[in-house]
Amino acid sequence: MNVLLVLSSNEPEIKWNAVRFGNVLLEAGDDVTLFLNGPAVDLCQGDSPAFPLKDQSKLFVLSEGTVYG
Repeated sequence: MNVLLVLSSNEPEIKWNAVRFGNVLLEAGDDVTLFLNGPAVDLCQGDSPAFPLKDQSKLFVLSEGTVYG
């Protein structure tokens, strides 16, 4: 299945959960595209031990997820 996730929040927890969800879909064999809109364009802003955005984003891209922003 082709899945498009549209992310338009700059809240670290929301960004982290969106990318984690994308990773779950990729693991299930889906094709996932993440579209970053407005304040979400800086995806890794707010990276912290509680919300490791860089790690999740790296996994997303290495798992052949597509990011547009």
